[in-house]
Amino acid sequence: MADAAAPFRIKGETGDWEVVIGLEVHAQITATASKLFSGAATAFGAEPNTQVSLVDAAMPGMLPVPNRECLRQAVRTGMALDAKINRWSRFDRKNYFYADLPQGYQISQLYHPIVGEGEVEILLDDKDESSGKRIGIERIHVEQDAGKLMHDQHPTMSYVDLNRSGVALMEIVSRPDMRSPAEAGAYLRKLRAILRYVGSCDGNMEEGSMRADVNVSVRKPGEEFGTRTETKNVNSVRFVMAVVEHEAKRQVKLIEGGGTVPQETRLFDPDKGVTRSLRSKEDAHDYRYFPDPDLLPVELDDAFLEECRSSLPELPDAKRKRYEGVGLTPYNASVLTAEVETARWFDSLLDADAEPKQAANWVVAELFGALNRRGESIVDTPISPEEAAELLKLVADGTISGTIAKQVFEIMLETGEAPSKIVEERGLKQTSDTGAIDAEIDKILAANADKVEQYKAGKEALFGFFVGQTMKAMAGKANPQVVNERLRAKLS
Repeated sequence: MADAAAPFRIKGETGDWEVVIGLEVHAQITATASKLFSGAATAFGAEPNTQVSLVDAAMPGMLPVPNRECLRQAVRTGMALDAKINRWSRFDRKNYFYADLPQGYQISQLYHPIVGEGEVEILLDDKDESSGKRIGIERIHVEQDAGKLMHDQHPTMSYVDLNRSGVALMEIVSRPDMRSPAEAGAYLRKLRAILRYVGSCDGNMEEGSMRADVNVSVRKPGEEFGTRTETKNVNSVRFVMAVVEHEAKRQVKLIEGGGTVPQETRLFDPDKGVTRSLRSKEDAHDYRYFPDPDLLPVELDDAFLEECRSSLPELPDAKRKRYEGVGLTPYNASVLTAEVETARWFDSLLDADAEPKQAANWVVAELFGALNRRGESIVDTPISPEEAAELLKLVADGTISGTIAKQVFEIMLETGEAPSKIVEERGLKQTSDTGAIDAEIDKILAANADKVEQYKAGKEALFGFFVGQTMKAMAGKANPQVVNERLRAKLS
């Protein structure tokens, strides 16, 4: 598939450079309210250290017990990414010391992850089907999160909050297939959409339930990969794109100045838009991985895999193709499938017998416009899909005009009343009464005799003037089709 535009390049003093990007996305499994190896709660925003079991705090003699639902959600996610599901997987201990890691190791999966290779298809331009690109997924492994250090609670000490300790994460590791900030942004948005459709992760980057480690290197186009840096815990699509841009330019400048890029872990400062060094990058052997002796291997049977597959919903790409199949433009189909709540709302609108193309145009233009003005999401809107379908039918059957429909829609937003009730009680029905329309047309033609002469002499653009005057005289309630027919008859 072709790229949407010319390849992204960093302009250096020695010529063009190419950026190579891979993302490691940590997605918290929010489909279950308990942790990976304990029954402790995982609610966001709880008071520090109120959601910590003896297992999470690594008390002596405590043994981990895998949460079946966490493993199920990882498998469902893998299936949604068209990835290889490994029937046999195993947990390993990743050993390192840190104050917020009570065990002194993290339980993860290095050698035998639960999900193998898959891919994500991205579109760089929602209006252009040929702008697609496939980004490879290397693996998904399940691991426990660490706790959190709090440095702003005391002038000389750091506090430890273990609420996140043991929370279940899926680490989704991409291949280094992305070549621009735009591709990295499109990949992260698409991955987030898939996770939210599946229901395995809520994708809330602000709350930390989805975050990305951004691996960036540069090279002259076509040459070997350069040394990469890893910028940790980036928590928005915009920031991921900013990290790629900054790191690529920083590395080019460093190399062209005669330096070398060290393999290191970096942090992003969103206020300044720059990255800074955190520590040298460890390799796998530095963590002294070995199989966790407290946990048996995970073996998946046919019945479990079949249940996982059958529970998957219609995914964004399939939904987009279905929408295009009933007449939606590629752009509208992409917009309506980008967020799972929008897609569900639109599906309910179609289930209420709304005409697909008319419904899509109305949602994208009118509904989204109103929600943006009001600072609301589609989840907050007081208008149900059934009421929206009713409004669209009133326009389609000629009960009200498109102009009146906008008024009715605004009243619906403010009052929550049904459109038919608003139209009836406020006398907004469109009239097709030719007698009433003829009477207004006669008045307008009599008052504009000079323009009638000009029209008959060939100035046909004046026809729109007569239509506008008639609609104005009838407060927008005249049926435009009837107005056009009666005007043509009287002016011929």
